[in-house]
Amino acid sequence: MTVSKTPGNTLAAQRRKARHYGMQALYQWYMAEAPLNQIEAEFRADYDFDHVDSDYFNALLHEVPARVDELEEAFTPLLDRKLEELDPIERTLLRMGTWELAHRIDVPYKVAINEAVSLAKKFGATDSHKYINGVLDKLARELRRVEVAADQSAGA
Repeated sequence: MTVSKTPGNTLAAQRRKARHYGMQALYQWYMAEAPLNQIEAEFRADYDFDHVDSDYFNALLHEVPARVDELEEAFTPLLDRKLEELDPIERTLLRMGTWELAHRIDVPYKVAINEAVSLAKKFGATDSHKYINGVLDKLARELRRVEVAADQSAGA
């Protein structure tokens, strides 16, 4: 993928937009149980994808649902309530954040957590960002043990 250097069009900005659209699309899939291909077609028709990492959006949209049981199994032991009691936005963001931590080693764990927290602040309930941060931070210590330890020993 070619990334131009215009302001707001860095790879990080394109990924952020892909996560934003991905969260909305995965929420729609979770709530409406619509087919993924239909959701993807609607998003591509309704939203401007010029400054979006389309490959990342596509990976989120198709890989998270394909691995939903595995992802939920990873974060459920860290919850303070039953999985079914999670707000749909929280559940969607935990699925996404867990997918990034478990399957996107190219994304630093801090970025995965911060992006999920940012989306929770925008779309979630009042304190959901704190909850998302706590769960994903604990999960990162399990899934990215070496990376977290390196950050801690470097004083990051």
